[in-house]
Amino acid sequence: MATRWGILGAGKISNDFVCCIQGLSRQDHQIIAVAARNAEKAEKFADEHNISKWYGSYEELMCNPDVEVVYVGVTNPQHFSAVQQLLDRGKHVLCEKPMTINAKQTQELVDLARTKKLFLMEAMWSRCFPTYERLREEIDSGNLGEVVQVNVNFCRKIENVLRVSKMELGGGVTRDIGIYALQFASMVFGGRKPKQIVAGGHLNDDGVDMAVSTTLVYDNGQLACLSFSGKANAQSEAIVIGTKGEAKISDPFWSGTTLHLPHEQVFNIKLPDGSGKPFCYVNSGGLTYEVQEVRKCLKKGLLESPLMKLEESVLLAQMMDEIMRQVGVRQ
Repeated sequence: MATRWGILGAGKISNDFVCCIQGLSRQDHQIIAVAARNAEKAEKFADEHNISKWYGSYEELMCNPDVEVVYVGVTNPQHFSAVQQLLDRGKHVLCEKPMTINAKQTQELVDLARTKKLFLMEAMWSRCFPTYERLREEIDSGNLGEVVQVNVNFCRKIENVLRVSKMELGGGVTRDIGIYALQFASMVFGGRKPKQIVAGGHLNDDGVDMAVSTTLVYDNGQLACLSFSGKANAQSEAIVIGTKGEAKISDPFWSGTTLHLPHEQVFNIKLPDGSGKPFCYVNSGGLTYEVQEVRKCLKKGLLESPLMKLEESVLLAQMMDEIMRQVGVRQ
């Protein structure tokens, strides 16, 4: 039986996600309906993607009994309320990152999903990439030796993008792109909580963080040195340093197709094409892996993905809260 999807939000990321679903077999995945904040936008999105049902309110989609799992692609401040209502209505949920705008809200959603015995996953698509899977294998096998440090740089000129620059939209580079650097370090260090976080940065005129540098200090002499900025473009790659060698996922590391390994080994992947319609974002064909991961989990009866566990979503939210506190963001 096919996984029956509902799409909450009709923006650019929902476009790319739907294109990936429609690039897969209809025997495995079907899109039942899409909902937007107004009927005109929902109808336009549905027409573009040949989706039979559309709604001009989120509530209508939430009440559709044919929808099994909902992809939440609305703005950051809307995540908490949307996911809460979906869980209350018995829907499984894949929610765009960040799951919410703070750790308190994230913990509440995790607790609710567990109480309701429903699947919930933060849409950290990076974790589902074959490059990330291969990197985890290299670390676990000991091929890199003992991992001592992670270095990640993520710089994209997005300071004028509203979702990033405005406090009311849950903006700031920590939530928008910094979370990718944080999740990478967290993955490498096994989802452990750092014993210390040191952060500094700069705010824009609206009081959101626009450039941040942070160090995560772990036990056993391990460090993660991360920087993220919305003020300029630069090579954005992630490096794992071990006592036997290093590994690097090339730019764009958050959706990387090339992994450099010791002894000049290179692991490359070709991304799925999706439906053939244009994508809005770089390497969005990789969202296909995330779609497949959700189906795999649901078929197994899992309530969370082993690739992106709920406790780690809470941890990431806690780390972001602390980084933004130190940088001076009023929360």
